[in-house]
Amino acid sequence: MADDLGAQILAAAVAAIGGEPRPGQTEMAEAVRDAFDTEKHLLVQAGTGTGKSLGYLAPALARLADEPDSRVVIATATLALQAQLANKDIPAAAAACEQVTGKALKHAVLKGRSNYACLLRVREGQGTEQDALVADPTTTSGVGAEVVALRAWAEEEAESGGVGDRDDAPAHTPQAWAQISVPVRECLGAQKCPQGASCLVEKSRQVARGAQLVVTNHALLAIDALHGGTALPEYDVAIIDEAHELASRVTGAASVELSPSVVERVAKRALTWLTDETGLDFLNAADTLQEGLDDAAVGRVTDPDTAVIASVVAVRDAARKAVSGLGGGSDDDTDRRQAAGAVQEVFDISERMAKLSEHDVVWVSESDRFGRQANCAPLSVAGLLRDLVFAEHPAVLTSATLKIGGSFDAVAASLGLGGAGAGWRGIDVGSPFDYGHQGILYVARQLPPPGRDGISDAALAEIAELLWAADGRTLGLFASQRAAEAAVRYCREQVPDRLILCQGDAHLARLTAEFVEDPEASLFGTLSLWQGIDVPGDTCRLVIIDKIPFPRPDDPLMQARQQAVSESGGNGFMAVAATHAGLLLAQGSGRLIRTMTDRGVVAILDPRLVTARYGTFLRAGMPDFWMTTDRETAISALRRLGKLS
Repeated sequence: MADDLGAQILAAAVAAIGGEPRPGQTEMAEAVRDAFDTEKHLLVQAGTGTGKSLGYLAPALARLADEPDSRVVIATATLALQAQLANKDIPAAAAACEQVTGKALKHAVLKGRSNYACLLRVREGQGTEQDALVADPTTTSGVGAEVVALRAWAEEEAESGGVGDRDDAPAHTPQAWAQISVPVRECLGAQKCPQGASCLVEKSRQVARGAQLVVTNHALLAIDALHGGTALPEYDVAIIDEAHELASRVTGAASVELSPSVVERVAKRALTWLTDETGLDFLNAADTLQEGLDDAAVGRVTDPDTAVIASVVAVRDAARKAVSGLGGGSDDDTDRRQAAGAVQEVFDISERMAKLSEHDVVWVSESDRFGRQANCAPLSVAGLLRDLVFAEHPAVLTSATLKIGGSFDAVAASLGLGGAGAGWRGIDVGSPFDYGHQGILYVARQLPPPGRDGISDAALAEIAELLWAADGRTLGLFASQRAAEAAVRYCREQVPDRLILCQGDAHLARLTAEFVEDPEASLFGTLSLWQGIDVPGDTCRLVIIDKIPFPRPDDPLMQARQQAVSESGGNGFMAVAATHAGLLLAQGSGRLIRTMTDRGVVAILDPRLVTARYGTFLRAGMPDFWMTTDRETAISALRRLGKLS
């Protein structure tokens, strides 16, 4: 029976890696098996240290061994997590499965099209831009040499039967990779492409179709749903890891942007095949869009009669004519067909924005790097996930943080699963860590609430004192880059004998390595540190969070989502802003305890966590640390840890 196999596979895998049975992992594996049997969606909160990957892999492999014709898809939040599963966790579980069952199950990794080398670009579609880059491979930038190396590598992949996965490529910059890959819209398709017979993307999909276990990412899962199941092979069960990020990743996959520079670049690319009038209209549409954006206020656009919508309509109309002008032609004219794909994308985006659909949020944004651009995102992805993902397949959704405010309901609602009992169940298998004895939650009740003028002098002084007490060894998580930089400047002055690293000073991987290598170093930064860093041991003795991470009050998408909830009779602030903050607080505070021997303090410098009515809701999702509002208690605890080390 598959349930017996699952238990045996789990035991064999744990033994193979030198681990010990964990009650939470066993409970999770049993719940996943039951979800497969009942075809009922399952939400599993599995705290850090549970071993959740093996907790779902063991029953998944048992099912596949018992039902050889079935297929399981695992979707992770990022490509990095995909790689970890494919290179570490799955091989260990698959070896255990073969040991128990005698069956060797195949697995494959599947990514978006632009993550694979395009042989048309490598061999025939190089164009003037790529030719210029590689004309002198010894150029100062080094990009030309990278492109030459990538071309050679891609040919080796084609020769050896590889799939041209970017993760396996020689070291390169994004600019170099762009010269040997192709955006989705510009892909001609294997049937029409001159290199279709040897296409590496098609090879990756062929490999996936021959595998029983396919590892992908949230974005490709969304793309597969949006495009009628064309991105992934057919599957029977979905396992979604890091499921707390699914809604935001799907939102990103379903969002689009439009800028004058993009319209101008696409127009210039298409000029060769357009009449003078059509080409000039398309070029002028870029200027019209710029004028419309300049005339608009930064923020959400709801009025169809505004200049910015009129400018988007102008882009749409010009792009429509250009699409017609690029039609026909020879199938051998690959440059023309790729240009047509780029123009079609501009048309589709501008048409979607011009509609101002009630299901979309359109807004104008501005940045130092990109200037002004128009943006469009779905108001909600709940319906998309409900109808196109969860209605088709039973799913297991797991993460260390799925219970917000002590309940699964908020996350379930954001994913379209509905209220409790609506075809899903949730379980919390806990964590092997004893948070109450391993960590302290210190809330600085005496500090003033955060204001809009940046981090306060009192908060800066508090950070410096805490960092001094911890002998460095501090991870600072800030709501803004400005606050992080202010804290770094202050602490470098007040605690000059400690190395304090700031996100933005260098590549994050390098900063993280320095943080780990120097036990007394500290690292301050923003959002990517809240969820993307794992530093076990005494390197991280203190986690500082400067303020409750509510969404920016001027975030048009979050504003629109709050308004939609309120208009439907709900509490928009709690459903959107507080849920967003609760998830990040759970993730951020979870950076402290990563092993059974870790000890330390999480310091929240925002008194609203204990003074505001929503504070209890936010704290309910955080690890169950012993809590205090007394600064001296936190300082003394940190000093004691220093003496013990």
